[in-house]
Amino acid sequence: MPRNRYDRIDALRGVAIVWMTAFHFCFDLSYFGWLRQDFYRDPFWTWQRTCIVSLFLFCAGLGQAVAHVQGQGWPRFWRRWAQVAGCAVLVSIGSWLVFKDRFIHFGVLHGIALMLVIVRLTAGWGRMLWLAGAVAIALPLLAPPPPWDVFDARALNWLGWITRKPATEDYVPLLPWLGVMWWGMAAGGWLLQARPQWVQGALPRIAAPLAWLGRWSLSWYMLHQPLLFGALLLVR
Repeated sequence: MPRNRYDRIDALRGVAIVWMTAFHFCFDLSYFGWLRQDFYRDPFWTWQRTCIVSLFLFCAGLGQAVAHVQGQGWPRFWRRWAQVAGCAVLVSIGSWLVFKDRFIHFGVLHGIALMLVIVRLTAGWGRMLWLAGAVAIALPLLAPPPPWDVFDARALNWLGWITRKPATEDYVPLLPWLGVMWWGMAAGGWLLQARPQWVQGALPRIAAPLAWLGRWSLSWYMLHQPLLFGALLLVR
């Protein structure tokens, strides 16, 4: 199959980008004291964060399904993976400069970097990915961690099998989020086989900017917060 981009998948990722940018803009307004909101406990904000992260990871799974069907080799995979992992390191450094002890040690890019490898290795599971995803999502609820706090330490809390959420500005552990990417992979495989027209069709012109954002999602992710934060800092 030719290695074409799927504008509809890019546009869906673009929706996540727009939503994330608006969310972070509101967070920054709150950080500078211009918007009085509790982004850590208010369900209005915490559920939005959950939906945004879910949409990003689902789209990442869709992308891996496309790569698998198109026969993407490991060299190309590792080149993209290195970009994601490198950006994750930069996020950790930048967040430490701003938030100190609450720096991001395992956020969305860290999680994506790890999950991409796992999803790539399990690409041949087919329909079993639906079950694997369900288990990964349900496991933290059905099998609570032991009463001791060994899994709460920073060295292991990336697994997600924790008794308390760590103090950090972003936290996207393996469980339950791997399940969302597995579902994206499973959905992508089904769409490309059974309903290819759903992802291959043309986009309305009005949605073209979303597809453009989706194609440059990593660059936008890395640049939008420094620009927003810097602009608000100058205004203040």
